[in-house]
Amino acid sequence: METIYKIMEMLLPFSWMEYLFMKNALLAILIITPLFGVLGTMIVNNRMAFFSDALGHSALTGIAIGTVFGVTNTNITMPVFAVVFALLLNKIKRRKTVSTDTVISVFASLSMSIGLVILSKGGNFARYSGLLVGDILSITDRELLSLLIIFVITIVFWIVGFNKLHAVGVNETLAKSKKINTNLMEDLFSVLIAVIVMFSIKWVGILIINALLILPAAASRNIAGNMREYHLFSVMISMFSGILGLIVSYYSGTATGPTIVIISAVIFFLTLYIRLVKKRT
Repeated sequence: METIYKIMEMLLPFSWMEYLFMKNALLAILIITPLFGVLGTMIVNNRMAFFSDALGHSALTGIAIGTVFGVTNTNITMPVFAVVFALLLNKIKRRKTVSTDTVISVFASLSMSIGLVILSKGGNFARYSGLLVGDILSITDRELLSLLIIFVITIVFWIVGFNKLHAVGVNETLAKSKKINTNLMEDLFSVLIAVIVMFSIKWVGILIINALLILPAAASRNIAGNMREYHLFSVMISMFSGILGLIVSYYSGTATGPTIVIISAVIFFLTLYIRLVKKRT
């Protein structure tokens, strides 16, 4: 890590690079933002924005269930609950007895309420309130390594499964005719989203993690001319928003996650304006 820190100091000779927590935060941004940029395009393509938001809100239930059973390690309880939550949601959604949006809304509301009830018992919710907005400045070397492993897994999944997942998102019937196991692809992707969302919430925050996933991809979609540009612009917008948000939050004394979201939202509206101008001409 020392070698990486020295390279960072050479490339970014700013006063804030003197602090170890800022170096770790920048490294986390350089891992998380490309990860979200790539994952966000797949989420938008497969119309799963509401799904990822529901997963984020279910994090409180994962923590709550852990406290009930005496498991204090949230890195275990949150991902395990999120995976079960995602797979159960997919199973009910496939029965098509109720609209997808309704099922997701019910699951999200119920899980979050259960978590709030359990965690607020005895006035202890203040201990977990930091998860609402996250704190990327608190990330450690070990957690950076975990993020890097998740990043590699996501890239491998994107390389191997993107075409199949894209086919499922465009036309599920056509995908089945090409002998693609649509249920398996949906479940694998849902599990991947669940794991990434849960491992990132501590630093990104429950309230804004979905915005960080969706905004760069949505902005990219406004200006991209093809699929390659769509992915490239999404990663670039995500990384730019993350780095600028970290710097702005340091000098302004604001929370990093919400600052990044505001910058991402501004970029989205700029790209939307560009798209509208192009349509007029």
